[in-house]
Amino acid sequence: MVPPMTLFSKRVHKFAATAISSAACLLLTAVVHADESPINKGHNSNVAIGGIDTVSYRMTTQAFGPSRGEEMYEVEHAGAIWRFANKASSERFAANPDQFTPAYGGFCANALALGEGLIPTGGQHWEIFDDQLYLFFAARGRNRWLDGNWKQYKRDADAAWAAER
Repeated sequence: MVPPMTLFSKRVHKFAATAISSAACLLLTAVVHADESPINKGHNSNVAIGGIDTVSYRMTTQAFGPSRGEEMYEVEHAGAIWRFANKASSERFAANPDQFTPAYGGFCANALALGEGLIPTGGQHWEIFDDQLYLFFAARGRNRWLDGNWKQYKRDADAAWAAER
């Protein structure tokens, strides 16, 4: 004959069931988000790369710079809100976000190459290498890539990015 559960054993049983359920939810969340890469977002917002229109980098020069995105033209991608200067840019991004998402989620490419981790950028310092957009925290980092061996810096940043993900 099995003895009836005491109040203490009922609490332990309920606690164990809750703990197992919570652990399963955390594991499922980790699996679901394992493939998502971090995106450079503001501290108090979910807006990517400071609200700069990431499509506009491909349609401007360093002298003019990219366009600021507008709230009325937003697309959600990779856990962030991406803003665009106009409807055409938002539609281009929505059709192929991987083409326009900056390398390393918009974090500083130079900082990653130097092993400094994920340093946010404001979107003002940038360059396109091999049809990929790279953002930099400061002009000095961009100039280092332009004046140096950017392909080696990219390999270094790629390795650091893989470790961060």
